[in-house]
Amino acid sequence: MKAFLSRFVALAMLLVPAAGQVWAQDRQVDVELVLAVDVSGSMRDHELALQRRGYAEAFRTKAVHDAIAGGLIGEVAVTYVEWARVDLQRVIVPWTVISDAQGANAFADRLEQAPIANMRNTSITGAILYGIAAIEENAFEGLRRVIDISGDGPNNQGGRVDLARDEAVDRGIVINGLPIMAEPWMGGLGFNISGLDVYYRDCVIGGPGAFLLPVRDWDEFAEAVRRKIVLELAGKTPPDDKAVVRAMPVHLVNDGPVDCTIGERLRGIRELR
Repeated sequence: MKAFLSRFVALAMLLVPAAGQVWAQDRQVDVELVLAVDVSGSMRDHELALQRRGYAEAFRTKAVHDAIAGGLIGEVAVTYVEWARVDLQRVIVPWTVISDAQGANAFADRLEQAPIANMRNTSITGAILYGIAAIEENAFEGLRRVIDISGDGPNNQGGRVDLARDEAVDRGIVINGLPIMAEPWMGGLGFNISGLDVYYRDCVIGGPGAFLLPVRDWDEFAEAVRRKIVLELAGKTPPDDKAVVRAMPVHLVNDGPVDCTIGERLRGIRELR
């Protein structure tokens, strides 16, 4: 499986769109940040709109502008990608260098102007592998390299998510998470699970300083996104118990043992019905 994931990344590198500008050599930035956002079928139209708006609003805030300006270089490279099944990743905003408020606002404008639609299945694995390829094939050299995964359910297609996570960590890429737990758990009737925050902690996030910020109500989403992006751009981990860091599991819905293949098993049970 590990060898397969490495081959998948190599193939994905051929499919990732190049950055908007071609540089004589890789351009140094404080961070290369892949915002990988779930648009699978479990996300309803108004949730997709809230999600997109939350990211756009974050890039318009002074806190995000200050985090960008406060870096060692003062520039970041960001791309926004929506994902569903293993072979469905839609680039909404390609790699973009942001160095000031004007650039951040322009990034937000592009997010809001792009059409919104969902796709089928949930492959966090595919999102991670695509993120690896996007980082390794871009025209930047970041002091930090981060894939930011947001989603409302476990991986259910495309191979083991924990192995994809390990592939990213082995390449020096940190994965942070934003598990969306705003909808009631349906008791296994669908693909979602209770304790999605624990699943993200144990199966999705990884690397030095990796963290997750659970969202338990859509009213919290915009603030959680803003806070998460500020931390990622500034190279910090959350200072309090509103977040969950690998070494500090707090405020979890459920902290029992986690099966990283639970999404695949639920998918198999449903397909047998």
